Amino acid sequence: MPHKPTPKLRKAPQPPLSYPGAPADSDRARKPALAEPSGTGQDFSPGDRVEALGDFGIPTGEFGTVRRVNEEDALVKWDDDGRIRVHQPWLKKV
Repeated sequence: MPHKPTPKLRKAPQPPLSYPGAPADSDRARKPALAEPSGTGQDFSPGDRVEALGDFGIPTGEFGTVRRVNEEDALVKWDDDGRIRVHQPWLKKV
């Protein structure tokens, strides 16, 4: 019984856009990922009053006092809670 060669697959067309003028999936994949909030680029030191930053750098309304600091993180004593280590870009001096 002769063996037929398998036909080569064609390239699939791009899927339809979700709405007219929407960026193609291939374009969206190249966009950079969301970054951490930049904070204010300030150096923190023990005793500084800070406010927590949420998504997109929006203040959350949580205030606290910095207890200890290293290059990347800060140990914060929150006014209404206990202590927690927070990555510095998620803090803003007040």
